[in-house]
Amino acid sequence: MAHLMPRAAADPAGSTPARAAADPGTRPTDAPHASASEQALASADGPSGAHASEASGLSRRAAEFAVSGLLFGLAMLVIWDNQRIGAGWTDTGPASGYFPMRLGIVLAVCAIATFAQALREQSQELFATWLQLKRVAQVLVPLTVYVALIAPLGIYAASTLFIAAFMVFAGRYPAWKGGAVALATNLLLFFVFEIQFKVPLPKGPIEAMFGY
Repeated sequence: MAHLMPRAAADPAGSTPARAAADPGTRPTDAPHASASEQALASADGPSGAHASEASGLSRRAAEFAVSGLLFGLAMLVIWDNQRIGAGWTDTGPASGYFPMRLGIVLAVCAIATFAQALREQSQELFATWLQLKRVAQVLVPLTVYVALIAPLGIYAASTLFIAAFMVFAGRYPAWKGGAVALATNLLLFFVFEIQFKVPLPKGPIEAMFGY
């Protein structure tokens, strides 16, 4: 006779969908699993943590502003310096600063045009991430210091410091190995250029101590 009884009587509490419909505050048993999957999907859609930091960086618009400013400053320096030495037309022809000053004017016009174009641009397209800029700076900053040290120390001493520092700090080599490679390399270069080829390169006080 049990098969003739109504389903509700067989299950007094009602089935799971019936209980969910009767009590809106409850959820089906698989709701927590759906919620967890939805949270995982949401976390996958949006960048977070390290991925968010890598996704941020310098916008192309900001880079154009910076480049136009640098070009304009360089153009003003070229114009001022050539105007100082003479940029007019003399009896014998153009002065020494005639053509360079006009090149400076062209450069200034290009810088202004780049700045105006960046003002009209509203896109926030990424030019480079902060991680990429950091990697560029790891090479550019030591290279700038190296070029600045050539005049007071000479190219051989500056090159020795540059190679040794780059091997130690960037390549993670031991200090003794970086120093040995840097010194041997520049001794070889000194022998080739100064002694064999007789090509004088910028030298400093260390070379002067040995009569070069």
